[in-house]
Amino acid sequence: MTTAYLFLCAVRDYLREMNVSPVEVVENQIRGSSVDNEGNSVYRYRVELQYNDSKDVLIQIASGNIPPEGTEGTRSIKNIVHAYWTIRKLFDLNFQKDEKRLRKFYAFFTKNVKLIRIKTISVAQALKIFETINDRGKGLDAMDLLKNLMFMHAKQAEFDKIKVKWKSLVDILYKANEKPLRFLRYFIIAHYDAERLWEDEIYTWFLKNESRCGYRETPVQFVDFLLAVSRQYTHFIKGKDTRGESNRYLENIRMLSGSARQHLILLLAGRNLNKELFIELCKHTENLLFTYIITRENTREFEQKFAQWAKEVRRIQTHEQLDAFFLSRFEPAKEDLRSRFDLTFSTIKLQDLQRYRMRYLLGKMTQYVDEAPLRGGGEYSNLITYTNKNVHIEHILPDKPSVDSLKEFDKPEVFFLYNQRLGNLALAEESLNTFLGNKPYSQKRPYYEKSRFLLTRCITAIPKIGGNTAYDRVTRNLESFDQWTSESIEKRQIQLVKLARDVWQMP
Repeated sequence: MTTAYLFLCAVRDYLREMNVSPVEVVENQIRGSSVDNEGNSVYRYRVELQYNDSKDVLIQIASGNIPPEGTEGTRSIKNIVHAYWTIRKLFDLNFQKDEKRLRKFYAFFTKNVKLIRIKTISVAQALKIFETINDRGKGLDAMDLLKNLMFMHAKQAEFDKIKVKWKSLVDILYKANEKPLRFLRYFIIAHYDAERLWEDEIYTWFLKNESRCGYRETPVQFVDFLLAVSRQYTHFIKGKDTRGESNRYLENIRMLSGSARQHLILLLAGRNLNKELFIELCKHTENLLFTYIITRENTREFEQKFAQWAKEVRRIQTHEQLDAFFLSRFEPAKEDLRSRFDLTFSTIKLQDLQRYRMRYLLGKMTQYVDEAPLRGGGEYSNLITYTNKNVHIEHILPDKPSVDSLKEFDKPEVFFLYNQRLGNLALAEESLNTFLGNKPYSQKRPYYEKSRFLLTRCITAIPKIGGNTAYDRVTRNLESFDQWTSESIEKRQIQLVKLARDVWQMP
């Protein structure tokens, strides 16, 4: 109805734009009139929207006050404005200001497009027909059908509550740019032990598992449950814990994961853990997720594992149980990938990984070397310290070499094979990176010691700190270099392999 109504408004406006008289019937289709108690004409618009978040945008369009294309606002406003301008573009593309052709098209639309009203004896019957009609052709998705299912089992007095709560649920997911069907799928997997479930099976699953979900007896409470979980789910996506508070490991996952969401199954399953246990779950989940990503493990493989493990996570209540879970599930999974992990780190180059993930990788290793001697805390506990725009990826062997850089390198014929390798990369402050530019190593060397990052300083000298065993442990596999040759790059890459094992707690 809304789309048809926008079509009529667009016909009226397109004819006005051509400075010709609009079809009289169009105006009557857009708004009608009646008489009030004083005998005056009162106009009303033929279509009114039921949700408050439309902010009367349809009335604006119906009155000829058209919002510009790309208008910001609520989802309803953006969708309606976008639909109106899509229709206008259709007219431009097909009619090109040809009044006769537009009128003919309008006449065909008016005479041939039928709006069928189905009147039922009860709301329950209407909802059942809604479900049946949408099971033909291109039906609605599981999110819409599930909403309808809640209405089918609710009392009429509860309709407004469900309507408001469901809209809040959809808006929460929309604002987080999250797919509602993925949320529903992970919600089911995390809470009801459904290890294998595809999006087109979601609605059927709910129909078959009513007794497990309890929505028939208490639909409002079930929607409340969905709403509460959706808030926590979007907190996780944004790098926050269940209460919306900062969580360093979830922040790290946010930087690492990109479009990957499989880890949310475990986080949803563990959402009722106390704060301390939940932090531990997040920490180990980050390490395992990175292991899967860096070794290019098939996402379906580890999603299936997370689904299988969700039941165990829900039962955890103590540190001992959580440690036993990590030992029985996470450690064997990483053990299976240990050789691939080492091989990947020993050969990886800058172009082998998305830039944001390479920044995460370098940031985590640099952070680990800085933080370990301090036992956490301060700015070093936040990965953004190492991944923000003021920190650059420094090519020790320059990305765009000068003549002196080429002369100084021992294998200039394969210069560009070495300057992209992980062993040739470090993090440096923007000012330092800019100053170093494409200078040869002999000129860069004195300045690496001025970096605030210990891992970068170690390229040229390992600082001595007496009596600090934590510091000694974190630098034991690092080596400084007087010259920067192909052998130096290979050696440093091996050092970083060993460091990576410690950073991501590989067996």
